[in-house]
Amino acid sequence: MAAAGGGPSAGAGRGGRGDRCRKVYVFDRREKDSEQGERLVQVGERLDFAGFRAAVCQRLGISPEEKFVITTTSRKEITSDNFDETVKDGVTLYLLKSVNQLLLTATKERIEFLPHYDTLVKSGMYEYYASEGQNPLPFALAELIDNSLSATSRNTGIRKIQIKLHFDETQGKPAVAVIDNGRGMTSKQLNNWAVYRLSKFTRQGDFESDHSGYVRPVPVPRSLNSDISYFGVGGKQAVFFVGQSARMISKPADSQDVHELLISKEDFEKKEKNNESIYSGFIRNRKPSDSVHITNDDERFLHCLISEEKEKKSFTAVVITGVQPEHILYLKNYFHLWTRQLAHIYHYYIHGPKGNEKHTSKEVGPFNNIDIEISMFEKGKAPKIVNLREIQDDMQTLYINTATDSFEFKAHVEGDGVVEGIIRYHPFLYDRETYPDDPCFPSKLKDEDDDEDCYIIEKGARGKRPIFECFWNGRLIPYTSVEDFDWCAPPKKRGLAPIECYNRISGALFTNDRFQVSTNKLTFMDLELKLKDKNTLFTRISNGQEQRVKIDREFSFWLKDCHEKYDKQIKFTLFKGIITRPDLPARKQGPWATYSAIEWDGKIYKAGQLVKTIKTLPLYYGSIEKFFLYGNHDGEVYATGGEVQIAMEPRALYDETKVVPIAKLDRTFAEKAVKKYVEDEMARLPDRLSVTWPEGDELFPNEIRPAGTTIGALRIEILNKKGEAMQKLPGTGHGGSKKLLVELKVILHTSSGNKEIISHISQHGGKWPYWFKKMENIQKLGNYTLKLQVVLNESNADTYAGRPLPSKAIKFSVKEGKPEKFSFGPLDSPFRIGVPFNIPLEFQDEFGHASQLINDIQPVLEASGLSLQYEGITKGPNCIIRGVTAKGLVNSCQGKTFNLKVILPGFKEDSQILKIRFLPGPPHQLKVKPDSEFLVIENGTAFPFQVEVLDESDNITTQSKLVVHCKFLGAPNLPLYTVDCSSSGTSILSGPAIQVQNIKKDQTLKAKIEIPSCKDVAPVEKTIKLLPSSHVAKLQIFSVEGQKAIQIKHQDEVTWIAGDVMRNLIFQMYDEGEREIHVTPTLAEKIKVNWTPEINKEHLLQGLLPDVQVPTSVKDMRYCQVSFQDDHVSLESAFTVRPLPDEPKYLKCELKGAKTVQMGQELQGEIVVIVTDQYGNLIQAFSPSSLSALGIAGTGLDSSQLKTTFQENTQSISVRGIKFIPGPPGNKELCFTWREFSDFIRVQLISGPPAKLLLIDWPELKESVPVINGKELQHPLIVQLCDQWDNPAPVPQVKINIIKANNLKLTPSNQQYKTDERGRANLGVFSVYAPRGKHTMQVKAIHNRNTIEGPIIKLMILPDPEKPVRLNVKYDKDTLFLAGGIFTDFMITVISEDDSIIKNINPARITMKMWKHSNNGNRPPANAETFSCNKIKGNDKEDGCFYFRDKAIPNKVGTYCIQFVFMMDKALILNSEQIIVDVQPNQPVKLVPKIQPATPAVSNVHSIANRTLVKDLHLIVTDDFNNQTGLDLVGTIIATIKGSNEEDTDTPLFIGKVRTLEFPFVKGSADITSLVLAENSPGKDSTEYFIIFEPQLPDLSRTLESYILPFMFSNDVKKQQQMLAFAKQKDELSQSIEMYRTVFETSKQLIDEMKCQVEVAKSKEAQLRNELKTNNIDIPTTQQVPYIEAVLKRKILEQEELKKKPRRSCTLPNYTKSSGNVLGKIAHLAQIEDDRAAMVISWHLASDMDCVVTLTTDAARRIYDETQGRQQVLPLDSIYRKTLPDWRRPLPHYRNGKLYFRPIGDPVFARDLLTFPDNVEHCETVFGMLLGDTIILDNLDAANHYRREVVKITHCPTLLTRDGDRIRSNGKFGGLQNKAPPMDKLRGMVFGAPVPKQCLVLGQQIDLLQQYRNALDKLNSLTKELNSELEYLQSPEMKKKKQELDEREKTLKLMEQQLLGITPMRKCSDSLFHPAKVEMADCPNPPKRMRREITRQNRNGTKTNV
Repeated sequence: MAAAGGGPSAGAGRGGRGDRCRKVYVFDRREKDSEQGERLVQVGERLDFAGFRAAVCQRLGISPEEKFVITTTSRKEITSDNFDETVKDGVTLYLLKSVNQLLLTATKERIEFLPHYDTLVKSGMYEYYASEGQNPLPFALAELIDNSLSATSRNTGIRKIQIKLHFDETQGKPAVAVIDNGRGMTSKQLNNWAVYRLSKFTRQGDFESDHSGYVRPVPVPRSLNSDISYFGVGGKQAVFFVGQSARMISKPADSQDVHELLISKEDFEKKEKNNESIYSGFIRNRKPSDSVHITNDDERFLHCLISEEKEKKSFTAVVITGVQPEHILYLKNYFHLWTRQLAHIYHYYIHGPKGNEKHTSKEVGPFNNIDIEISMFEKGKAPKIVNLREIQDDMQTLYINTATDSFEFKAHVEGDGVVEGIIRYHPFLYDRETYPDDPCFPSKLKDEDDDEDCYIIEKGARGKRPIFECFWNGRLIPYTSVEDFDWCAPPKKRGLAPIECYNRISGALFTNDRFQVSTNKLTFMDLELKLKDKNTLFTRISNGQEQRVKIDREFSFWLKDCHEKYDKQIKFTLFKGIITRPDLPARKQGPWATYSAIEWDGKIYKAGQLVKTIKTLPLYYGSIEKFFLYGNHDGEVYATGGEVQIAMEPRALYDETKVVPIAKLDRTFAEKAVKKYVEDEMARLPDRLSVTWPEGDELFPNEIRPAGTTIGALRIEILNKKGEAMQKLPGTGHGGSKKLLVELKVILHTSSGNKEIISHISQHGGKWPYWFKKMENIQKLGNYTLKLQVVLNESNADTYAGRPLPSKAIKFSVKEGKPEKFSFGPLDSPFRIGVPFNIPLEFQDEFGHASQLINDIQPVLEASGLSLQYEGITKGPNCIIRGVTAKGLVNSCQGKTFNLKVILPGFKEDSQILKIRFLPGPPHQLKVKPDSEFLVIENGTAFPFQVEVLDESDNITTQSKLVVHCKFLGAPNLPLYTVDCSSSGTSILSGPAIQVQNIKKDQTLKAKIEIPSCKDVAPVEKTIKLLPSSHVAKLQIFSVEGQKAIQIKHQDEVTWIAGDVMRNLIFQMYDEGEREIHVTPTLAEKIKVNWTPEINKEHLLQGLLPDVQVPTSVKDMRYCQVSFQDDHVSLESAFTVRPLPDEPKYLKCELKGAKTVQMGQELQGEIVVIVTDQYGNLIQAFSPSSLSALGIAGTGLDSSQLKTTFQENTQSISVRGIKFIPGPPGNKELCFTWREFSDFIRVQLISGPPAKLLLIDWPELKESVPVINGKELQHPLIVQLCDQWDNPAPVPQVKINIIKANNLKLTPSNQQYKTDERGRANLGVFSVYAPRGKHTMQVKAIHNRNTIEGPIIKLMILPDPEKPVRLNVKYDKDTLFLAGGIFTDFMITVISEDDSIIKNINPARITMKMWKHSNNGNRPPANAETFSCNKIKGNDKEDGCFYFRDKAIPNKVGTYCIQFVFMMDKALILNSEQIIVDVQPNQPVKLVPKIQPATPAVSNVHSIANRTLVKDLHLIVTDDFNNQTGLDLVGTIIATIKGSNEEDTDTPLFIGKVRTLEFPFVKGSADITSLVLAENSPGKDSTEYFIIFEPQLPDLSRTLESYILPFMFSNDVKKQQQMLAFAKQKDELSQSIEMYRTVFETSKQLIDEMKCQVEVAKSKEAQLRNELKTNNIDIPTTQQVPYIEAVLKRKILEQEELKKKPRRSCTLPNYTKSSGNVLGKIAHLAQIEDDRAAMVISWHLASDMDCVVTLTTDAARRIYDETQGRQQVLPLDSIYRKTLPDWRRPLPHYRNGKLYFRPIGDPVFARDLLTFPDNVEHCETVFGMLLGDTIILDNLDAANHYRREVVKITHCPTLLTRDGDRIRSNGKFGGLQNKAPPMDKLRGMVFGAPVPKQCLVLGQQIDLLQQYRNALDKLNSLTKELNSELEYLQSPEMKKKKQELDEREKTLKLMEQQLLGITPMRKCSDSLFHPAKVEMADCPNPPKRMRREITRQNRNGTKTNV
């Protein structure tokens, strides 16, 4: 580059090549007071950087050892590496301390901008010219916008372009400024811009540019690549077309300096005059916001513009001054027009490739992030500000939003030229074309012969406009358009679509930069020629895919579809409903809307109308049934076509319908011809049948025949009405005739329905008639019908054309035959031996039909093993064999089965076998075993009997209740034996043992056995001998002492020594005969004792009992029992053992009373001391003398109060007065001694009585606890009762009170607090409400009526920065509020307790209410008008300010109240102070009467009363809203009489024969006491005249509207009276008509506004529905609200469960945010998702985690003071931000966007792992400073590898590993100080984990669902309200009002005609009579609420007044 020597100064030098040197200009800007001017340094050609530096030091007098840098003006440091290529001849350099040093004073840099050679080649073109009546100024501004678009093309965010028109003379002369936030220009790039025709393709060499090394942009949709700053001429041409001077101000993103260049026509002329170089000048390099060089008052506005530079990273501003006067007028007067043109030019840059579609999302994206804002500032006017995105009437928007379909294509021309194209279709709708009009290209051509036919439209929609607009690189080329292409031009012959459809298309072509445009970008050079070249290839784009198709064919079909789908030209009326048509293919079956009539081509076609078709084969004649229109329509609708359903006529012959397109209806049909055709066809139809029986066996009607009887053969003939036989239907002109068949059916009629048993069809051949063979198979019984039916050959239909074909039916019956076989009927079981039964018989004929026995017969019965006999047989329907009896053995109770054979002689099948089971018969006798009559048994035993119950055949039998009894006789209390033989017939009869008391010898008994239920069965008797029992009967116990045995009687008491053993116990047993029984092993087994579980069996056999152990306690008595039990007897003998005390053994101490003793108090109970034996039994060992021998000792025992007492009654010693010295609470042991005995007692020493209150877990009491007003304390308030020695006192139920000042409020309040079992009370966490400052409170307790005082708690109350306390309202209080005007702007801020503005408030929560002031109170009424706040504008203040702009002032004068309301939540609202505004009248407009007088009727007779026009008329001046105004006006009122015709000179005169009268007008009013006509005044009889009261007010600049009063004039009194009555009636009618009109007009306005709101609500609902769909939530079309509620509930539960899941949190307490300037502690500002990363980063920042971050140093200082310097603080305003890292910077292993080496361990900047819940920008500053470029990797090996590679190319920052290691930036690692501890060792000082991402997704879904639910509720509410209003409008009441209005208007018109009889005059008077109607049309619409009130009032008024 250095060798090339390019540039303007190449070749300059003083000698040969070896002596050539370079001139370098150096500015010393190291210090502010450095030398201001430049210094020239000569640089030799061979001089290197070191020599150059030395030369600079020598030239500037600087020591060589001093440190400084030499940079270019672009801040590029000069080094030895770049010296030769950077230091060129004429370059300007800086001497600075560092590269980033701020430029302390401005410098001037020499530049040269000689014109490029393109200036010569393309010079002379008159760039901007008017075409088609368009002003070219917008196209010049577009050139500047092109440059801004190119400059902002690399912006990642919003690309903002501003055009500011400064036309405010107070700020300087007019100027135009174009400002963008693009990448800016360096001084070299600014130099390039100044070079004329230096395009981006020719910038090389020294010309540094953002286009250097130009690369063509990649293709994007619509070529929206922003590559439109192209030729290097547009900017300069546009600047000097608009004005005389241009100031270029620019700052690149990476520079600290602003570069400024000024070029002007004046400067050029001055240089030319002075013979200076014209194309040279200076670029001013300065610091941002430095405007000291602006000294000209004409450019005062630049100070404000330059002051905004501070906030911008990069920008470019083009400021044009000396604006042409004609341009200023155009820009002011046509603001909307030229902004609309700009919106058209950049439509697709603003709205994206698809354009400004209504229903697309407006979110910022890669193709719609451009904001072009235009603002115009004029003196004394509000700024006009418009964003081109908000313009909705530019032509492309109109084209897009009126089109219903589009056809996209692409054209490929030779080379790389590609053109994207789109054609849009604008349909005809109902009665008009929807093709939009262009105001710049009027297409509405006046056509005298407009055809009103709704189907054929001759007039073109597009007119003479071309189809295609042309766009180049996405922007419009305005003067080039393409008329059409061959394939989309209207065809010469009629095509698929009507010719008018070709006039309903618009289009756009989008080219890339391969097509040349003029340098002014107004025209294409050769676009149309290339496109219409024969080699150009057109392809279609479908679904984003390019398709090679025949473009003309595709376009024709597309146009045809558009016409059929979207054009609405046939009117379908009389809607019937929606149906589906299953006869069509599936995709076309529905929905189809059906109609009964259409209007087409001026004719009406209705259902039932006779029609004829055309172009069908064959032609159809018929009547219309219905019309079909595809789609889901409702009500009347327009369409291009449809189908009609025709019922073929005559219907009797053609029972079918046809559906044909409506277009095939013949509109020239004749109805008479169709009727005649029907009559001719009806005569040829078949009429009846002829039936004959050639072979006999004729079937007669209603005949009864036996089953199987034959029906003979049948011969049939079909006859018509003439009696002629026929075999087929008569032929027609609609196709071949149909053959006729005869169908025979035999039908059986049953209860379940008719059953077809025979069916045959016969056809007529050439040689045989209709014939059916004979039938022999009719066997079933029942009623039959033989039916003959004529049917059609193919379909077998028995009807034709809705009429039945001939038929004949013969009814007959079939009955049963004689019996031939039999079977058994149901028998009545069971069958028993000897019991008679019946056998029923059933008979059948040969076909199995039931028959009857008629003849006599003798049955024969046979059965093996049985003897059978019967009584007889019965005949008839129920045949039975009666009285059959059987006898024989059956072997068991279950019976036996026998084969019973029945024979009936004479039958074809004469025998049948019946299987039958016989059971035993009824009981007959009783059999008992044993058979002996005499029995012997022992007393106490039972005797069993075997019993059997037998029938008469000796079979064991059973029956119910078969119970056998046995009664014993001969002794009392003998048992009764019973047994039930019901189931088996036999059993064992037994029962209890026979027991007779005190039997000593044998005894005889009787036993009687019988069946009580069977009296006919004889009983059985037995004799029994009873013997005495040999079993044990008595038991006795003995105690053996030596040789003597002492009996221990039953229940005796025995005394024995406690703990001893009773031995030598024996027993004896005896039987009933007093005989001793020897104990056998068997008997021994049955002996039991209760004192031991184990018994020695050997001892029992010897009669010995086990030893008894005596209890050890004298209180325990032992009960001893011996028992014997066997099957016969149960015996027992018992005694009691009482223990006696043993010898003394132990000393025992017992504490009676509480075991606890309070510190300092005596033990409340006593200790009792006793002496016991070894078993603890009390021994009487003490006496009064024993007290001295008792010793008592214990640790800490206070013996001074001990008292001992002898208790004689209990033989014990009582000890009292136990007390301990105060010490630690716990258990204490006491030792008691007496003689050799001792014992211990343990008591618990507890704390003393409550004496103090202490706080638990509370901060230092000496310091004040900071708390925000209204917030909770950080710690719960827990108090503990303590004694005087600070021991906790566990006293429950002690009341705790809080003592505080009245201005300190705690919540919850009014609660009772009491201590628990531990003496502790948890008062909970209080919310504190108090004034700002220090406060105290104290906790006190009341115990036993004594007050216990607790410590004093100090609180420091801080204001709540988030609590709203008031609304601050700012507005211009000096402004006047004129009726009907606009309120001044109100700015509302919500102020918190700390007087700061609360931000982030939803604007919807702030409203403005306004109402009429009254004395009823200050609260706003329910009908107060409510306004919402406006959107924030770009120049509004910071967040937190809400603006109410352009709010309408009420129309009526009066005092109004304005109040602003902030909805804090659903229940709480915050009101501002009420603003009382006095609405004053507006400007005077008209003169009106204070009270409207009636229409006068006068005559010119002598009577003054008849000549008086006006009496006491009071005239005032009002504004547009009828408010009286002009009270300070003074003048005159001139009254003049005029006629309806201006030429009428014969008008009446006032009294005095004058034409005019003057009246004084003072203080805004004029009083006219009377106005009288002159006697015999001229004037036409029965004529209407007018008195015109014209105000003459010199102080008023404008002319007021005069008041006109009509009056009736006549020449006689009688007519005058008639006219007066008419006039009165007319006035009343006029008044009522006006009232009605007001009602209807207000209702119409209200409905229009409601419809608009419903549409907006529908749009919002659809938008939210689509957003929900993108979030995978589909809303059903029905049951929406319940579904939304269910989904919302489910999503909220899911979110809550996610939030409840445990996750890492920081337990370090955060600092209380006392103001909005405190962000909080660093540990709480960020969150980290990964646990390992959170651990190591938290450890790395451990020393900073507790630091509090504030926005300002003042806030930090306040915290420092509040904590006495103990709290770390970090104010953000003290951070040097230029050294902060760039968060977008790549990792160091990337160099120039490329990977230098491949790292391991997943490196990432530690700061990128942080997420910030709030204050993102501030947090990035904090953590950018703390972490810098710290990188985190997986492990130490990966970190060492990374550092080893990075240091080869650059500095390596600190590295952290997820394992917890750290490598410092100097490379040091290892040791404890570089190893992170485990997570639990960080003591909670760790960054918390963020909420799961799914939780955020759920939050978005919940928000969308809530928005959708609200939108749906609003839509439903608005729809309901609208429907209600529409229903009311159609209600009978409103219809009646409309009818009454029409009647009154007609009456008024008739009355006027009767009154004057002259219609033209009435027209004039009409306009004068109804001035209110004009006012109503001219005044703005009232607000919606006001209209509703008016509507209600009018409804009520019309009900009562009309």
